[in-house]
Amino acid sequence: MMNVSKLIVVCAILALTAALPACGAGTEVHPMETLNADDSLAVATFAGGCFWCIEQAFEDLEGVESVVSGYAGGHVENPTYQQVLSGTTGHREAVQIAYHPEKTTYEQLLDIFWRQIDPTDPGGQFADRGEQYRTAVFYHDETQKALAEESKQRLDASGKFGKPIATEVLPFSSFYPAEEYHQDYYRKCPLQYNSYKWGSGRGPFLKETWPEPTTAPVQYQKPSEEELRRVLTSLQYEVTQLNGTEPAFSNEYYHNKEAGIYVDVVSGEPLFSSTDKFESGTGWPSFTRPIDPVYIVELTDASLGMIRVEVRSKYGDSHLGHVFPDGPEPTGMRYCINSAALRFIPKAELEAEGYGEYAYLFGD
Repeated sequence: MMNVSKLIVVCAILALTAALPACGAGTEVHPMETLNADDSLAVATFAGGCFWCIEQAFEDLEGVESVVSGYAGGHVENPTYQQVLSGTTGHREAVQIAYHPEKTTYEQLLDIFWRQIDPTDPGGQFADRGEQYRTAVFYHDETQKALAEESKQRLDASGKFGKPIATEVLPFSSFYPAEEYHQDYYRKCPLQYNSYKWGSGRGPFLKETWPEPTTAPVQYQKPSEEELRRVLTSLQYEVTQLNGTEPAFSNEYYHNKEAGIYVDVVSGEPLFSSTDKFESGTGWPSFTRPIDPVYIVELTDASLGMIRVEVRSKYGDSHLGHVFPDGPEPTGMRYCINSAALRFIPKAELEAEGYGEYAYLFGD
């Protein structure tokens, strides 16, 4: 039986897709023929419970070409979501990742995977119970098998969980992409996704199990209140500290087309790149994604009688703006950001300003 929290979100999906053509079953993916048609790509497949939550963790990782939600293993060809949900097909909700191994290693993917699940749960994940939600690493070759087993043994021996690791390491057999409305669900329906992730118990568990650093990196610490009032303009203070919004079309960077990166005016955290900037017509700087999601915090904002997703900097805790699911490809997102929350660093000055590591964004 489907749990209540999952049912609520599924109902939201059905309402969202009611006007769209009916979703059909997936088509079996043979990774070495499709995702790995490019010889430089490798493929990894992980089952971690609800694939909505697992997909997000890998999407913006450098070197990852694609992340597809779907159904792995099982004995039914081209299963539908409802068939898999019944728990009778032998499939598990999973993600399949195509990546460049010279940029991201399989060991790194494994480390990220362990940090998205409760690996000690043999019966499902959090509020989702049943075979279809059990965790597994599906290896594609003997090298992946050895690395996965070694990684599992190392985690088990660490004693971090106090219980045996139940996640299975299994040979890959088949993978069927899930229906389109499941793909990138966290981007299409961020509010419903966040409600599900935390309501199901996954969010609280991961936050408690993998606590964030208590202090920021030295170079990205938030100044004292006295220092903030001294160095920020009145508008910068109002926006970053009081959740203000600057005037549209009358701000410093909305029309800036110069190559470079945008950092938090308060802490200096690297936030957005000109390579992801686009003209949204809104009058504020707009980006399809952050440089590195680790420096971004997204929160539900109901301040104006409407539900929005607020964007803040991680260590500076600056109010930056909001994010909306109406942007262009490749992400479909629009990070609508106040110029007053940003400081622009031109490409030519990255090294001198201490941001030389981001020169790769511009092919350097």
